[in-house]
Amino acid sequence: MKKIKIGLLPRIILAIALGIAFGNILPGGLVRIFVTFNGIFSEFLGFIIPLIILGLVTPAIADIGKEAGEMLVVTTLIAYGATLFSGFLSYFTGITFFPSMITPGASIEQISEAHDIVPFFTVAIPPVMNVMTSLILAFTLGLGIAHLNTTALKDVCNDFKDIIIKTIQVIILPLLPIYIFGIFLNMTHSGQVMNVLSVFIKIIGVIFLLHIFLLIFQYSIAALFVRRNPFRLLGRMLPA
Repeated sequence: MKKIKIGLLPRIILAIALGIAFGNILPGGLVRIFVTFNGIFSEFLGFIIPLIILGLVTPAIADIGKEAGEMLVVTTLIAYGATLFSGFLSYFTGITFFPSMITPGASIEQISEAHDIVPFFTVAIPPVMNVMTSLILAFTLGLGIAHLNTTALKDVCNDFKDIIIKTIQVIILPLLPIYIFGIFLNMTHSGQVMNVLSVFIKIIGVIFLLHIFLLIFQYSIAALFVRRNPFRLLGRMLPA
């Protein structure tokens, strides 16, 4: 019998629906179990994100080879320009549309998380470095490995990448729906889920349309740049 596999997005949608459905049924003690899990899992995510950046970006830069320096400069300039454009577009979109979507007088704390359900205990898992440090370190190591004549450090980075990928596949992706379930279970039990959904469904709709526009815009600009720029190296980074 063929095993049916459910994708991540359907599992997240199912987790949201179940969290809303069971939020008014389960007793507070069971809700606290999921709140405790969410606290630990949130700490783990904060710990693993810099390592994900370091583990995935470093081998990617190293695999480009000795031409990574020129490609990195061009890519960084494009990314910085796109970030500025996206930031200003998001800001002006927010101040234009969001005030009419958010109910006046509702504080951010009230619609973002519940405060009356506390975990049984907390576990602090501080990250070994912040995100910017991990990104700069990944670029530095990647460029250094690309110019070395030995593959010893590159092999270590590839092994570390495999560890990170396995961690994502075995721990993060399977547990993420449970984490989402716990969030909506907590909000429903606290009577705040309708406030959250009524606000964020509208905002998420605007964000989704904004993402589609930015993806099409950035891809069009990148494709136009590749056809006209003298750096042929950049053409290897984009599909034909």
